[in-house]
Amino acid sequence: MFPCTMCGVCCQHISQIEELKSYDLGNGVCKYFDTDLSICTIYENRPDICRIDRMYTNKYFEMYTKDEFYKLNAEACNRLQEAHNIKTSYRIKIGG
Repeated sequence: MFPCTMCGVCCQHISQIEELKSYDLGNGVCKYFDTDLSICTIYENRPDICRIDRMYTNKYFEMYTKDEFYKLNAEACNRLQEAHNIKTSYRIKIGG
């Protein structure tokens, strides 16, 4: 399972994700993201596009190994976290 640290930064950058257009408040923030608590209020029922493991199984398994897919997602996540000065303890670590 992808080791999401649930920092919430991805929930604040959905404007370029076609599958989440109806979730966008108009500023790139998901309407189901609680900005006070920094949590997804529909986490257990979130869309497939928000589920790295499900997206790998449904769409990307022929393009990447699971390790490659995890690494790509971890790199994107960590770049967002760095840009938002999220504590380094939230960084996704894949592999050694």
